[in-house]
Amino acid sequence: MASEDHSGAVIWISGLPSSGKSTLAEAAQRHLDSRGMRCCRLDGDAVRAALVPSPEHGGRARDEFYASLANLAAMLAEQGLVVLVAATAHKREYRERARAVAPRFFEVEVNVPLDECRQRDDKGLYRAFAEGAISQLPGEDVAYERTSDPEIVANGGRDELALDSLVTLVASLFPSRGAA
Repeated sequence: MASEDHSGAVIWISGLPSSGKSTLAEAAQRHLDSRGMRCCRLDGDAVRAALVPSPEHGGRARDEFYASLANLAAMLAEQGLVVLVAATAHKREYRERARAVAPRFFEVEVNVPLDECRQRDDKGLYRAFAEGAISQLPGEDVAYERTSDPEIVANGGRDELALDSLVTLVASLFPSRGAA
């Protein structure tokens, strides 16, 4: 692990599918970039799409994917980046593992009611589940295990107070980096 002075942090943004995780991560990245903070964003869906072969969504494959995502985020944070991870990570153990391997780790839970996520259904996952085309959808036939004590709770991806809290938290960790 890199020395604490040069290490970054992992900010894991979790929540149900279509809760606004990616929206919040994109907004946070824009704000941090505008302050001169070195950051990157790992969206769970984008990382899955980049891997060959693409990881499956059930059972052991999902466990392995989240372990790999946690390791990737930690590796980037050890190089001094603030890593914004937008990924459902429906099991607490996924996020606890990520916390254990990261030089610094903070969790943001995007808390949106399931019915609202179903209405948004940006990727058609809830529709596909209702039609029987997919299974193992967090919030439906797979439980989403809420975090007992997240550092920040966001009410959707456009929660300005949560965004401000996230940016303030990161800026407080690296005061010399955000002078821009």
